[in-house]
Amino acid sequence: MASTPHGPPVLLDIDGVQVRLTSPDKPVFPGITKREVVEYYLSVGDRMLVQVRGRPTALERWPDGVLPDAEHFYQKHLPRKVPEYVTGIDVRFPSGRAGTLLDPATRAAIAWAVQMGTITFHSWPVTAPLASSPDQLRIDLDPAAGRSFADVVTVARACREVLAELGFPAFVKLSGSRGVHVFTPIVASHTFVDVRHAAIAIGREVERRLPDLVTMSWWKEERGERIFIDYNQNAQDRVMASAYSLRARPEAPVSLPVDWDDLGSVEPAGVTLRTVPDILATTQDPWATMGQAAVPLDPALAWWERDVADGLPELAYPPDFPKMPGEPPRVQPSRARHVEGDEG
Repeated sequence: MASTPHGPPVLLDIDGVQVRLTSPDKPVFPGITKREVVEYYLSVGDRMLVQVRGRPTALERWPDGVLPDAEHFYQKHLPRKVPEYVTGIDVRFPSGRAGTLLDPATRAAIAWAVQMGTITFHSWPVTAPLASSPDQLRIDLDPAAGRSFADVVTVARACREVLAELGFPAFVKLSGSRGVHVFTPIVASHTFVDVRHAAIAIGREVERRLPDLVTMSWWKEERGERIFIDYNQNAQDRVMASAYSLRARPEAPVSLPVDWDDLGSVEPAGVTLRTVPDILATTQDPWATMGQAAVPLDPALAWWERDVADGLPELAYPPDFPKMPGEPPRVQPSRARHVEGDEG
């Protein structure tokens, strides 16, 4: 095998599958090599596979590493030529076009993606073959600058209380940045539109209880210093970092599932590629039962219908979506007021 400045290629035997790793000594994060990134994903693989196997997954690729001025891109479509141990899942995008995304079904498939420069795995909230019916409702807590992690924890706990009133279980993980993700497993019997509406209804209920801390406003100019519940993470083709995924920041942070009892004491900055394997070695899997805890979505949809009857409107979709039924104008509020003033 020909050598490179970052070491000769090596063949890794991963559960009986030979995976070729090139440039194993290449820096991917400051002080962290490509080989170490692969070793990290292999070390968390058993728990990660429970959460991602069978889910269409987009890849956040950093071919030159997470280094200053390095380029990166998101790859949705699986390349035409892949090793035989790499498989895909067919999906349909909001545009109506079809595509095939990676199925991270094995540790070998995950290692192949890392070989291709993948840092973060972004999984859909669906499981094949029901690729058009979500089996997860996802709450993304996005804090404004200046908000503390303690504030995010407060909102996450409020989300858990609201979900409990609906009879919904709640599983929590660190985002790998400053936020928190709360997941509820649901029966895969509804559309993306339904699940998004349910998330809006839940978010509005949290906002009612914590109006000074929480906002459902899509427009940043209206959020102020509040924590945004990003309901659009439940729209079709919107994805979140998978459980145990690394995030593309110099310290190599991890989107780590945690126990609710530990959420208030965890230090997100200390949850990294270097520390997570030891954390997993000394803790039980807090998401182990998620797959057996699915609930019907209907109670949350009843809240959506209640809010609609009370006059609350549909909310804005992301700008890359086709115009959706009942959606308000996708115009920034300050611009809309300016246009109205000119017309007056």
